[in-house]
Amino acid sequence: MSAHAHADHGAPISFVRRWLYSTNHKDIGTMYLVFAILAAFIGGGMSVYMRMELMEPGVQYMADGHVWNVFTTAHGLIMVFFVVMPGLIGGFGNWFVPIMIGAPDMAFPRMNNISFWLLPPSFILLLLSAVMDGGAGVGWTIYPPLSSSAGTPGMSMDLAIFSLHLAGVSSILGAANFITTIFNMRTPGMTLHKMPLFVWAMLVTAFLLLLAVPVLAGAITMLLTDRNFGTTFFIPEGGGDPILFLHLFWFFGHPEVYIMILPAMGMVSDILTCFARKPLFGYRPMVYSVAGIAGLGFIVWGHHMFMSGMNPALGTTFMVSTMMIALPSAVKTFNWLGTIWAGRIQFTTSMLFALSFVSMFIIGGLSGIFMAATPVDIFIHDTYFIVAHFHYVLFAGTAMGVWAAIYFWFPKMFGRTMNEFWGKMHFFLTFVFLNGTFFTMHILGAVGFPRRLADAYHYETFHHLQPLNAFMTYCAIGMVASQIIFAVNFFWSMFYGPVAGRNPWNSNTLEWTAPVSYTHLTLPTILLV
Repeated sequence: MSAHAHADHGAPISFVRRWLYSTNHKDIGTMYLVFAILAAFIGGGMSVYMRMELMEPGVQYMADGHVWNVFTTAHGLIMVFFVVMPGLIGGFGNWFVPIMIGAPDMAFPRMNNISFWLLPPSFILLLLSAVMDGGAGVGWTIYPPLSSSAGTPGMSMDLAIFSLHLAGVSSILGAANFITTIFNMRTPGMTLHKMPLFVWAMLVTAFLLLLAVPVLAGAITMLLTDRNFGTTFFIPEGGGDPILFLHLFWFFGHPEVYIMILPAMGMVSDILTCFARKPLFGYRPMVYSVAGIAGLGFIVWGHHMFMSGMNPALGTTFMVSTMMIALPSAVKTFNWLGTIWAGRIQFTTSMLFALSFVSMFIIGGLSGIFMAATPVDIFIHDTYFIVAHFHYVLFAGTAMGVWAAIYFWFPKMFGRTMNEFWGKMHFFLTFVFLNGTFFTMHILGAVGFPRRLADAYHYETFHHLQPLNAFMTYCAIGMVASQIIFAVNFFWSMFYGPVAGRNPWNSNTLEWTAPVSYTHLTLPTILLV
């Protein structure tokens, strides 16, 4: 039974019982959100350490290139599986999908609980994989033969594989829960085309998870048996092929990009309508574009493999299909602009982050069109242009959406408001330092500065780029330091912020006009809990 339900009956509820055994979607969403924030500081700290290494020629802070690769691996996997996905899907999805569809809770509250509690042990396994037996220095893509028993002996790689298995089980359970909840527990009268766009985004994301994550599970299980049980799926001497792993990984990996960005798109759509004081422009095209992005996302994975010896005709097919994703993405962008056009815009902290999400997504999307072209990609594929692109989409884009949602929904979640002055300081510092860090990477990549190297300066031709790298490092330090403002504002406001009114943004969207708390027991809740 939910924590709130216990409280209704007057029974005291212990801290452990409320949080460890929670079947309340709001408490579970809060745990996801706090977990993601804490993991973000660990993963973000790693990225600053990596940038400090690139600041000067030579190796200053890391023993060798392997240590660099260990940090790359841990940073990438932490940010994808333990920051963005728990924050967006587990945090905001759990909190607001039931409220927005008028459901008393998620369909399977106990499954919801284990979905969260699989993540902490998974995270611990990943951190252990970075320190045991020299660390798993294979990159977040864990390609064999580097991730094979010959390339990475010891148990560090096995720990990383088990970590991903646990995180994947968590994602699959959560996805099944969201699909069941959205299809079966909508309030009477709410048809699919009356759902908020965030709910649509979560529904499509859940299907992407169910279709993509098992493919990753299969690939890393095959890798595990190659390492420990004598199979040769990816070992050429036994008739296997390492390229098979690339196909399996990227069949998961590219839909994974949309798993991370689609919920942010849904949240930003909700926020823009609130602070532009206008209905969403083109609701149905927005819904269809979300579905279109998801569908096309499954047929473009080969653009990550243009340098793998792919047949040119197949490469052209992937190139064209990749460029087609620009169409539904453009529909969303134009509809967002149509929503704020001639609106009575209120520049709250949340609105500033939402507007910056749109601009960051445009920059990341445009650089993606460059890389979709095979001739261009062959030149820039192993340079910092690629790093700039996916950080603009997955950090500059997704993180801006997350911050917009936190500032927007904080009063609903905690009954208090965050400080707007410090919120705007957080926004402006983050925006400036973020673009200083990642936009500069486009310049480095365009002249061929290689990624994946702890000391790229051993190429004499790149020595003149050291000032740019130093500039990016200072910006990266400033960007991470700016998040201290956010963290203090978040946790201080949670307990001491001004008490929020019933509808602090004067919004007419469902999550604000819904009842304050679902505390009444009904027959469905008794049966489900």
